[in-house]
Amino acid sequence: MSRVADRLAALSAAGRKALVTFITAGDPLPAATVPAMHALVAGGADVIELGMPFSDPEADGPAVQAGSERALRAGTTLAEVFDMVARFRLEDRATPVLLMGYLNTAERIGYEEFAARAAKAGVDGTIFVNLPPEEATDLRAAYATHGLDSVFLIAPTSTPERVTRIARASTGFIYYVSLKGVTGADHLAVDDVAGKVAAIKRVAQIPVMVGFGIKDGASAARVARYSDGVVVGSALVNTMGAHADDPESIPDLLSAQVRDMRLALDGGT
Repeated sequence: MSRVADRLAALSAAGRKALVTFITAGDPLPAATVPAMHALVAGGADVIELGMPFSDPEADGPAVQAGSERALRAGTTLAEVFDMVARFRLEDRATPVLLMGYLNTAERIGYEEFAARAAKAGVDGTIFVNLPPEEATDLRAAYATHGLDSVFLIAPTSTPERVTRIARASTGFIYYVSLKGVTGADHLAVDDVAGKVAAIKRVAQIPVMVGFGIKDGASAARVARYSDGVVVGSALVNTMGAHADDPESIPDLLSAQVRDMRLALDGGT
């Protein structure tokens, strides 16, 4: 089993929901990323999604776009993203780390090279927003060689046939996009999520996480009633953006923000 599968299996056995947190590598500057990653874990994050900054996003809302722009202005490169994960691994060998972004980044250096460098750094897999499973054969072959997971996304508009196909292709977990729109959107309909996640779980052999539109402990707890866990991103990226001029304050702020979500998921008040 992968580090992702191990972590999610342990949470399930304990009757707990997974808290997956997203930040953008290099936001607001490269030196801020590793302390931010450790802060997420300290606050109660179970899995970290580390965004690879990209100039032409397709699914990112204003918050995540702004985070990528800050990271790119700071000169963040893919090599630095791998280095960030490697430095994180010096102190944390247990927390799964997934790189999230766009396939263009991997295509730029080639799938085999990307997979080899990711695995060497301590990355556990990727989520490529613009990669459908039908076009992932070569990438998945490279990942199999290096033991990496490939998480695919299911949309609210996915047909039952497509849900089954994506569920079978995914490893680690399945990412259900909870709404029609971009990250950080504000029209989450929990009843709709409940029905769709139930349909996914009927054909899935791995956990189902729900992301997009989850902003705080209350929304996380509502969605987690129907899923195996939640993904929170834009709310954390907003925190980093609001304190970009004082990056040393970011770790404590992130820990407190994640801790509130963790408490809500665990049934606290």
